[in-house]
Amino acid sequence: MPPKIPDSVGTVASARPLAGGNAAQLWLLDLRDGRRVVAKWGRGLALEGMMLRHLADHSRLPVPEMYHAEDRLLVMSHIESDGGLTASAQEHAAELVAALHGIGAPRYGFPQDTLIGPLPQPNPESDDWIAFFRDHRLMHMARKALDERRIDGTLMAAIERLAARLPDLIGEPAPPSLIHGDLWGGNVLAFRGRIAGFIDPAVYHADPEIELAFSTLFGTFGEPFFRRYRELRPIRPGFSEVRRDLYNLYPLLVHVRLFGGSYRGQVARIVNRFG
Repeated sequence: MPPKIPDSVGTVASARPLAGGNAAQLWLLDLRDGRRVVAKWGRGLALEGMMLRHLADHSRLPVPEMYHAEDRLLVMSHIESDGGLTASAQEHAAELVAALHGIGAPRYGFPQDTLIGPLPQPNPESDDWIAFFRDHRLMHMARKALDERRIDGTLMAAIERLAARLPDLIGEPAPPSLIHGDLWGGNVLAFRGRIAGFIDPAVYHADPEIELAFSTLFGTFGEPFFRRYRELRPIRPGFSEVRRDLYNLYPLLVHVRLFGGSYRGQVARIVNRFG
């Protein structure tokens, strides 16, 4: 059964389930007033609603319109999508993401903790990007994975040794920028060669290279995206050779915690490469 939505949102004429996420059910609802909305039923959804509203209020990134947001239920506008991230869609994405990364902040982090998928994401504000990434991204997620027995002590020790080398490996970071934070293909909706919307954010203020790295992890964006992005914003030398893999340790550890399996091997290969 679909979740009951508030009367203030509208009256449901028809409903059908959609493929859900890790910890939520999704329903496509047609309302009697002609609107088509998505209802998301789960836990911790008030934070997701806050993040979508933050992007809507502080950027021109296209995101769903929010009709209702509480811990167990989100109701938002439906975004039409036809799948493929074609070359033209990637170029449009580059323009939108570059504009997002042009939105600066005084410090790295965020005024409150957020989520990446279903997992808590700590965001204490900091003037030091490398310390923030080390303590609140890499080591935070690795320690959680160790506690949950998703990684072993040997790999944890290697991650700790790598963490000590981050200042030399990362160098001088970019100033804080607003990022979407979970930029993989399932969260980027395209329609007729343009980007229709971005969903399921994990926002905070970061060196935007961590977002660019994530966009390559599962083949979301490729050469058309990066060619257009570089026309709009510089990418420091060494990103593809070094920092992309370092930054992708964070989303890989997220996937280790959620799914285990082959993701642990990917983490180990990157850590051993720099170890």
